[in-house]
Amino acid sequence: MRAAGREKAMSVAYQEIELREVCTHIGVGLAMAVTPYMTTSGVKLIRNQNIKPNRFDDSSVVYLDPRFAASQASKTIRVNDLVIVRTGANIGDACVVPGDFDGAQSFTTLVVRVDQECVSPGYLAQFINSSFGRSEVERLMAGGGKGNLNSGELERFRVKLLPFEAQKQVETLLACWDTAIEKTGDLIAAKEQHYAHELSRLISRGGHPRSHVGAFASEVSERNRGGNEARVLSVTNSHGFVLPEDQFERRVASADLSNYKVVGRGQYAYNPSRINVGSITRLDAWDDGVLSPMYVVFGLDESKVDSDYFLHWLNSHEARERIKNGAQGSVRETVSFTEFAALSIPLPGRPTQSAIARYLNVLRQEIALIGQSVLALQTQKRGLMQKLLTGQGRLPLPQTAYAPEMYERGRI
Repeated sequence: MRAAGREKAMSVAYQEIELREVCTHIGVGLAMAVTPYMTTSGVKLIRNQNIKPNRFDDSSVVYLDPRFAASQASKTIRVNDLVIVRTGANIGDACVVPGDFDGAQSFTTLVVRVDQECVSPGYLAQFINSSFGRSEVERLMAGGGKGNLNSGELERFRVKLLPFEAQKQVETLLACWDTAIEKTGDLIAAKEQHYAHELSRLISRGGHPRSHVGAFASEVSERNRGGNEARVLSVTNSHGFVLPEDQFERRVASADLSNYKVVGRGQYAYNPSRINVGSITRLDAWDDGVLSPMYVVFGLDESKVDSDYFLHWLNSHEARERIKNGAQGSVRETVSFTEFAALSIPLPGRPTQSAIARYLNVLRQEIALIGQSVLALQTQKRGLMQKLLTGQGRLPLPQTAYAPEMYERGRI
């Protein structure tokens, strides 16, 4: 590390420096196929999927033959090294190597080793994962359409560096928010698992008489002939109905919408070639809209079926499997409405459907509320980072017990 960089890092003032000024090593992982050397035990190998923002995920750790790892000693990593995704979908994600890790790194990752007397690895990880860090990654990758971040480029990564003691305080404070966000996320996962269990117990395994979807559902093919509807929608498997510009960051619809299908609030729609991955849902967020002619739109006779009950059934494992089976055998694995209408569904009497739906609605509402808590914590953390990582905010005393619930608006 350059002496000037160390002096800057030890300064009492806020500094902006390049990463190479405070690092003792920046490098890539094993530049060769490691698959033949993988074993069920031995030396751990860090891959992209193990690196989450500010968190090491060991749920999918693989191992290398110790003899092979020993021959690649220069590619081993140490406790408190920083590992960064250098290529793939999550370029720029970074975390600190945990205390119980001893292993190597794959070629798709970068390792950063800092002088820990003047730079806190945890602070640096928080910075790299922040909006400031994301902007730096984009700057370094700009031009040429590259899909990776090289070690030479990472050396020029600009870091907003606080005095060392302030770094440690920021690291401790932000780690509390990370813990709260992670634990709340774990709670959501547990609630989702409970919902799936109850969904199966009450509907799929409820011993109800069965019917076909076509007994209460009918296709709707109203076209936008008058051109009155301008809200173009799409259906996704993760967010249901969305505006295409929100999904694709641009308008992807045809200029002529007269042949588009009209969909109204409470009606359902699906993409015949993507229904097997869950692209089917009910329109709840808008009164109406139009969909590409390729979509299938249908409505329900609610004297025969509770719409909420049917929507829950669509979320069940049974429904997904029946839809996938319905798609198999067709040339493009599409599901026409005729094929969809032939699906079998457990269908008790209307009052029982409504009772089941009300209970499952409560479970979904609880999950949604917890999800809002996660978003609130993430928003709070972003606000804190905006101030703390630039030295704009005043930190509490080091002895303060930090926790998200202690955050006071305007204090920091």
